[in-house]
Amino acid sequence: MATNRFDTVNNIVNHVAVETGLNPVADVFSSGDPSFQQLTYLLTTCVQELMEMYPWQILTREFQYTTGAGEVGELELPSDFGYMIPQTGWERAENVPLIGALSAQDWTYLLGRDLVGSTIYASFRFDQNKFYIFPNDPMPEGLDINFEYISRNLIQIATTNPAQYTDEAVSTGDTVMFPPHLIRMMRKMKFLDAKGFDSQKATDQFYQAIYSWMGKDNTGSILSAGSNRHWFPYLDAYRNTPDTGFGR
Repeated sequence: MATNRFDTVNNIVNHVAVETGLNPVADVFSSGDPSFQQLTYLLTTCVQELMEMYPWQILTREFQYTTGAGEVGELELPSDFGYMIPQTGWERAENVPLIGALSAQDWTYLLGRDLVGSTIYASFRFDQNKFYIFPNDPMPEGLDINFEYISRNLIQIATTNPAQYTDEAVSTGDTVMFPPHLIRMMRKMKFLDAKGFDSQKATDQFYQAIYSWMGKDNTGSILSAGSNRHWFPYLDAYRNTPDTGFGR
């Protein structure tokens, strides 16, 4: 992935420092100035909040798993997993949408009703950084589970080949894989607010810029017609048909 449109931690921190009346330093991590220490700390905060704010294309990854014989429906999530992008879950062997993510109440309802696997197809939930599939004991063999998720790792580690990514900067040469002007604007807003200065103008400028970038980053979001966000807006045997089986 090319990084020439992004910037290093050192440059981003120093840019905000100059904008707020501080002199730049050679190494922002070794500076004893409390303001630079705060600016460096706020970078991690900004990275985490930006990851959760919107399903950015640059952070989009795909999870894929094919179930084997006799496996219990408990899968490990990727180490960089932030959150699943809604309505991207599919079981591609049969080309049907995954049902979920289920709430704890919906999940225990499934487990407690002794329903046959053919009627509840590939429902799922997240819990304790794991991905649970129903039917689950065992899972049907040959399920091709796929969904897209947002990675937490917005930082490219310096001097690694091939490139490696993390969610926290530790070196001045680490690169923030996000438009640098948005990182700078967000951190300036937070820095002014943390210092007790007037941050209203910086706040307005940041949100105007970030909403504009959201519009450029992706096409329009898919709107679900369902009342429950946990459910894919399709007819399915569990949610929309009675126990008699009518309509199956």
